[in-house]
Amino acid sequence: MANIKNLKVGLFQQNPIFVQVLGMCPTLATTTNSINALGMGLATLAVLLLSNTVVSIIKKWVPKNIRIPVYIVVIASFVTIVDILMHGYTYELWKTLGLFIPLIVVNCIILGRAESFASKNGVLDSIYDALGMGLGFTGALVLLGSVRELLGNGTVFGLPVWGDAMKLYVMILPPGAFLVLGVLLAMFNSIGIYKRNRVKAGERR
Repeated sequence: MANIKNLKVGLFQQNPIFVQVLGMCPTLATTTNSINALGMGLATLAVLLLSNTVVSIIKKWVPKNIRIPVYIVVIASFVTIVDILMHGYTYELWKTLGLFIPLIVVNCIILGRAESFASKNGVLDSIYDALGMGLGFTGALVLLGSVRELLGNGTVFGLPVWGDAMKLYVMILPPGAFLVLGVLLAMFNSIGIYKRNRVKAGERR
């Protein structure tokens, strides 16, 4: 039951994008379409899951005064592995995402979960926490990317929805990312999905 609760925290109560408003750099830059958003989300999920697991395992042997550098080395190692695998198996996506894959190393979501959760909890709890946060981040990216792609190109995941009937090209440009994100944040707050949970998340801090 506790594991399911850890999973739900990342998906809803402390969603990295719609509640905590973290990781805005990849959120705004890589959501020009659904495929890019999904690729970035899954890459981040993989690194978060692996790093949370390792940090939880080694936490007893890491001196407190050097824990952050150690966690960064762990995260950077997994980012390098993900980067190499994407280069080898999803080259076009890797080329599109470019610098944002190595920048996962400094994603505040990953280091934040390593420091605030994985370093203080068991392996299984840390895995569920990583899954919740990673899936919450990925879902938010895909939603944002799908809306931008739909409004900008008339497609979702490259599949035509309304074709050339309406194309607002600004939506696939940087200003479109801010506009869509702002509208989604306002929508979620107005219908009350995240409003109460944001207060609770603030109280925990």
